[in-house]
Amino acid sequence: MKKILTTIFLLSLLISIPTVNFAQCKNFTRKKCMPQLSPYIYNGQLNSAILNEGDVAELMLTFYSNQDYRILVCAEENLGNIGFRLLDAEKNLIFDNKDHDYTSMWDFSSNSTQQLIVEITVPENDRDEKTIQSGCVSILIGFMSDN
Repeated sequence: MKKILTTIFLLSLLISIPTVNFAQCKNFTRKKCMPQLSPYIYNGQLNSAILNEGDVAELMLTFYSNQDYRILVCAEENLGNIGFRLLDAEKNLIFDNKDHDYTSMWDFSSNSTQQLIVEITVPENDRDEKTIQSGCVSILIGFMSDN
């Protein structure tokens, strides 16, 4: 009986860890990232995840014609310089923050309605640590109001 209770406890703990991490990531995004979108208006879509060093993630987003946008990639400091690239649907490079001193944002105008890919790269750790760094990475989109 004690073994069953221990197993149930461990399983419930493992299930709750992602929920706690997501809540911490959401709080980080709200406090540290969203203010950086100003004067652009947050589009309301929360795109965030806990990533490990060396991870690459892609997110496809729709951008509408005749609209000004800000893409913000915001990450916890322990992850280092996060790389982000903007690619069109055919994977042609539109923007690479590596060419702009790893800036965390890019402002642009969309001339047509299109789906674009935001590709995030978390750098590998050069230190001799045996533990892999992980942290919250958020992609926020803001648009400029016509008013």
